[in-house]
Amino acid sequence: MLILLPPSEGKAELGDGPTLDLSRLSFPSLTASRKKVLSALTALCRKSRAQAQAVLGLSPGQLGEIGKNRELRTAPTLTAAELYTGVLYDNLDLASLPPDAAERAARSLLIFSGLWGVLRITDRVPPYRLSMGVRLPPLGGLAAQWRKPITPVLDAEPGLVVDLRSSTYATAWQPGARAVGVRVLKDGKVVSHMAKATRGVIARSLLENGVDPQTPQELAKVLDSLGHAVALGPAPTGGRPWTLDVTA
Repeated sequence: MLILLPPSEGKAELGDGPTLDLSRLSFPSLTASRKKVLSALTALCRKSRAQAQAVLGLSPGQLGEIGKNRELRTAPTLTAAELYTGVLYDNLDLASLPPDAAERAARSLLIFSGLWGVLRITDRVPPYRLSMGVRLPPLGGLAAQWRKPITPVLDAEPGLVVDLRSSTYATAWQPGARAVGVRVLKDGKVVSHMAKATRGVIARSLLENGVDPQTPQELAKVLDSLGHAVALGPAPTGGRPWTLDVTA
């Protein structure tokens, strides 16, 4: 089973480990693309503060992120498990997982990133600012930039795909009919911010309980048995993913 996560805008401020070594990150076939995006981002942030602010969509209070991006090659790193601190990750609470669940998390969790493409939680990277929705000069849209190198890598990974990504990150890899996209409903309506917390809870439930569903139907049964209110949508057509609605 693969569990796909978005990153979070909220991140730890500083790393405390060695500097970035792209060759040690998971999925080494992505190294060339990582170098290209990293070079474009650092060049943007060193060239023009005003342009970097506009491209990255930063508020005046977030301008310190430009300085972080300038120093990505020399900044201390931390694991992806420690880096992301948003609502989803607060509810996933990786640091408190028991040892067997932490091992499953290291195997199953894949975090999508505008800068790194895909990370495992054990990968060490510095704090950064770059959303998958950014059009980064001169590369253009990052989702399109990442789709070609990511697709063959993750297509080769076996197992059911539980897709907890937001729409911005979902476009970087489309796993097709073996995937189950999770929607979060409140009062019968799809919600966004509350969905982050629920997705974190769902991911933790799957990791803590040591389950490995092989089909969308099995996933729905497992989550129902764990106390989640779920409804699996009809079988998709045209290679599209399944949809699983979870009531928050």
